[in-house]
Parts: sequence; structure tokens; C-alpha cells
Amino acid sequence: MKNLIKSCGLLAAMLLSSGACAGDISVEDAWVRATVPGQDAAMADMRITSKQSASLVGASSSVAKIVEIHSMSHENGMMKMREVKSVELPAGRRVGLGESGYHLMLIGLKAPLKAGDSVPLTLRIRVGKSEPVELEVQAGVRPLTETRAPPQETGHMHHHQH
Repeated sequence: MKNLIKSCGLLAAMLLSSGACAGDISVEDAWVRATVPGQDAAMADMRITSKQSASLVGASSSVAKIVEIHSMSHENGMMKMREVKSVELPAGRRVGLGESGYHLMLIGLKAPLKAGDSVPLTLRIRVGKSEPVELEVQAGVRPLTETRAPPQETGHMHHHQH
């Protein structure tokens, strides 16, 4: 029994210490572009701010089979899109995924996304060398013709503290 109590205490201390160094992370203006019938992929955009240096290292959603982090760039007059492992989130600086050439790709959509709906996203963010923390975000579905977040709109915001 004594060993069980010691083990539980050690586990609790480890969880608290890893949480204490995670810092505050906020997500603003999370949105997904609507899709047309038969389209099986969609792009998601958002703005992420972390008080400490961190990295977006993954994402998932119940509306898609997989979610990948992609970069977009122009090479020889062609738009290139590639999967990347992570996106750096410098301390105290807001990173707009679309503005910085990144976005999330929701692949294998289970149903069309309609303007006005909401898409649940789970973001995995690593702060320092700690295990990634998960943030639950609701991304609004905007019309198919939407190209970026309107400047006056604040969108959905989520604060996560450890």
C-alpha cells in the first residue's frame, strides 16, 4: 500500500510539473471552408499564440479520417502543398496559419461541411520538450468563397492553462 501511495504521489508530481511549464496557449479565428458534395478534403485556418516557445505538432477531428499540417509555397510559378511535422509558435507572437503559409487539411471528410456549422478540432501543441497538450477548438464553417478571416471578426477563442 505504501508503494502505491508513493507511486501515485510521484505520478501526480510529474503531471503537475509538466503542466506548469506548458504555459498559456490561445487559439483565435479558427475556421474551415465549406465543401461541395463529393469533396473529401477541406482547409482549416486559425491564429495561435503561446506565451512560451511551442510547436503545433498535430491535430485531429471527428469529421475527418485524418488531419495533416500542410505548408504552401510558390515554386517555379506553381503552388506546392506539402505535409510538415510541425509549425513553430514563437513565444508571445501570434501565428496566423494562413498568413504564414500553413494550414490544416481535413482529409477523408465524413460529410460535406456547410456554412454556419461548426467543426470540432483537437490541436496537439508541444511546449519545450514536454509531452504535447491537447486543445479543443470549435472552428466555424465559412462559405466556400471565403479566402481569409474578416478583420473585424474575433471568431472562436480558447485559452488553455497549465
